[in-house]
Amino acid sequence: MLGLTFLIIVAAAAVAYALNLRAARRLWAEGARLHSITTFHALYALFLAALPAFVFLVLWLALSGPVIGALVLSGLPEEVISGATRAQENLLLSEIRSLARGQAFGEPEPWKAAAAARLVALEATARWAQLALVSLIAAAGLVYARTRVSPAFRARQRVERIITGLLVFCSLVAIFTTVGIVASLFVESMRFFARVPFFEFFFGTNWEPQIPIREDQVAGAGAFGWLPVLLGTMVITVVALLVALPIGLLSAIYLNEFASARLRAVAKPVLEILAGVPTVVYGFFAVLVVAPALRQAGQALGVDVSPNTALAAGGTMGIMLIPFISSFTDDALSAVPRSLRDGSLALGATRGETVAKVLFPAAIPGIVGGVLLAVSRAIGETMIVVMAAGLIARMTINPLDSVTTVTVQIVTLLIGDTSFDNPKTLAAFALGMMLFLVTLGVNIVALRVVRKYRELYD
Repeated sequence: MLGLTFLIIVAAAAVAYALNLRAARRLWAEGARLHSITTFHALYALFLAALPAFVFLVLWLALSGPVIGALVLSGLPEEVISGATRAQENLLLSEIRSLARGQAFGEPEPWKAAAAARLVALEATARWAQLALVSLIAAAGLVYARTRVSPAFRARQRVERIITGLLVFCSLVAIFTTVGIVASLFVESMRFFARVPFFEFFFGTNWEPQIPIREDQVAGAGAFGWLPVLLGTMVITVVALLVALPIGLLSAIYLNEFASARLRAVAKPVLEILAGVPTVVYGFFAVLVVAPALRQAGQALGVDVSPNTALAAGGTMGIMLIPFISSFTDDALSAVPRSLRDGSLALGATRGETVAKVLFPAAIPGIVGGVLLAVSRAIGETMIVVMAAGLIARMTINPLDSVTTVTVQIVTLLIGDTSFDNPKTLAAFALGMMLFLVTLGVNIVALRVVRKYRELYD
């Protein structure tokens, strides 16, 4: 039913566009002097038929579920819901929804079966009401827009106002989403620091967050020093960049300045295929190929290599990051004005000197963008680290040891028993806040570098 509703909105918008376009063209053919060109009259009708109906549909989908749930709960026997908490009501409603979908185990109680039947009836009524109301709103917008076609109607101003409103709305969504993420991280982090001392988290060298959540669980006392987790993240990120930066930069320089057109047409798409490989595939590659090769090399050299190593995870991650750095570098080099290249060559510089002393410095802003994206991907990567580096936090910078990262620990803390009034679970939000601050610091440094070189070459 939802697909049919969307189809009705699209159809109404298309019909409104066609009707107003034809009406405006007819006026133009009759010699009327239109204030706005015919396309703006058609776009005004399209927006008026589609936007109100779409907004109503979004609000309906957001509110219909809670309303139907409240109606179902209100119809339950008094002895069932009296004294029930919000969590118990939600659990009961989930069970009724499962019965309504036919997911029943055993014979349900009669009142549950009746509630499930009522839920099915209410949802069916809501779907038909949704279809009818959306159709009515779309039709009303279509008819109103059709009546507005006239020589004096300022369709262009109306369309531009609607588009401006959409742009402002999208900007506000992005801003408030960011504010909401930061606020949720900050609030939960403050709850964590109310239970764990601030200095213990920032300066502790032991990370053992496994503490008992239930009375029947057996676990340690818990230690929440994040330095080992931060150090593991930095080690893997550095290893990944040591692999990705030289390969990505040099491959981009070669393909952009020295390779033939035929080689570039083949090599560049093949290189960018690496960006589309799922990270779990890279994880399998690290576990089955890279890690055994490192262990065999270590045995041959008499070096102790852990089964899970930062070198295996970081090296594999570096391969994954090559196309990001290469593509950004290639685009940045291509964007350098041709006059700089020709002027350097005309003064007698070789192609290598031109790349090193003219093109590369001028392309630094774009290259920094690619490196920043690679750093963000490396810091936020989880699957490769879980499969190739391990879960144990250690205070070590040896890439041959097993380490873990911030993102891996966040995932680990939020799997299994989760109680959001417990330091074990709240530690994930503290780690998330620190990861956000680290990434923000990297962005600030990168923006300063970009601004410095942009001012130099503008």
